[in-house]
Amino acid sequence: MQGPMLPPAMNTKAGGGLFCELYWGDNLSEAWSYGPERANVHAAPDETAPLPLYGFTLPEEPFLLAERTAQGWRIHLPPAARAERALKGDSYAAVPATDLRQHEGRATIDLAEGMTLRISEGQLSLRLQGSVVKEQVNRLRWKDFGWLVVVSMLFLSLPVGFLIAGPTPQRMEESKVRAMRLAAEKEAERRKAMGLDTPMRPLTDAEREAKSDAGDDVTVPAFLRVR
Repeated sequence: MQGPMLPPAMNTKAGGGLFCELYWGDNLSEAWSYGPERANVHAAPDETAPLPLYGFTLPEEPFLLAERTAQGWRIHLPPAARAERALKGDSYAAVPATDLRQHEGRATIDLAEGMTLRISEGQLSLRLQGSVVKEQVNRLRWKDFGWLVVVSMLFLSLPVGFLIAGPTPQRMEESKVRAMRLAAEKEAERRKAMGLDTPMRPLTDAEREAKSDAGDDVTVPAFLRVR
């Protein structure tokens, strides 16, 4: 069964990196990512290799698995592996013989944009696809530097403004006087509400004489003696 043919307008992506995933059956075992600055990727059954690859029949070690070209990534297929591809989320299908190229006596395939290549041997499968290249952030322009200077000056002026407009001994004394005056006014209002705003006065002589010091008359029984 042949897989879908690549549309003529679909070109390989030249500026991206390479992303690789190693599966044992349906279980992800390992993953590697190679940046766009890398020119090639070699594989070998060795942990020190750029891509440690076990379980695949390789004609030599290290084996040139991927190399960058002017159009993107060229993948070199191990001789005993079967190659399948999926285009932008579609199911995997065998790579058509018309899409395979011969390079120095070996089968190769160009990794197109939006394509995932699956190379399988036994229960192992290696999936390769181009990694996304993020756009470079624009550099600061002169206008941006101007705004940065203005914001920096405003930020630095805050402590100076606090020192100038902050509390001084004279301002603290004025605040204390205002607080005491306000407290006295509130106390006067409270005394007036309680009827204590009229000051007490001493008794006059007439008021003092009119007041009896003996108290009320008391009737005493005859059998009691009063001294």
